[in-house]
Amino acid sequence: MISAAMISADVTIQAQFYDLDPMEVVWHGNYARYLEQARCALLDRIGYNYPDMAASGFMWPIVDMQLKYVRPIRFAQTVVVTATLAEYENRIRIDYRIRDEKSGELLTKARTVQLAVHAKTGELSFESPPILIEKVRALL
Repeated sequence: MISAAMISADVTIQAQFYDLDPMEVVWHGNYARYLEQARCALLDRIGYNYPDMAASGFMWPIVDMQLKYVRPIRFAQTVVVTATLAEYENRIRIDYRIRDEKSGELLTKARTVQLAVHAKTGELSFESPPILIEKVRALL
């Protein structure tokens, strides 16, 4: 497999009051939203975001998501979420790092896995469609 680890995208997010739980830290469920913003920026960079996926005849559900909370994110804290493409030939695996914007301190590590599903039949594809592979290799 060709390494795709050099393809990354960053988004900057400031934690809002509505993101907090009663303990005044970002509620764990909001991290999925932060990852989604970074994932979309990465998919835009590749040129294969969700409308492109649909046009190619595939859906890409997330089948696995792992998060490791290292330190909490607090109100008004600005963080940088980096999404890095780790695999793309048989599935899309994206690794994430959330860091404090000012200090660079690691706050969260995460990973998502998406599988290609034929939109018309609902059948799982055990290979990524050629269009995704071509787009990624064009960036390498």
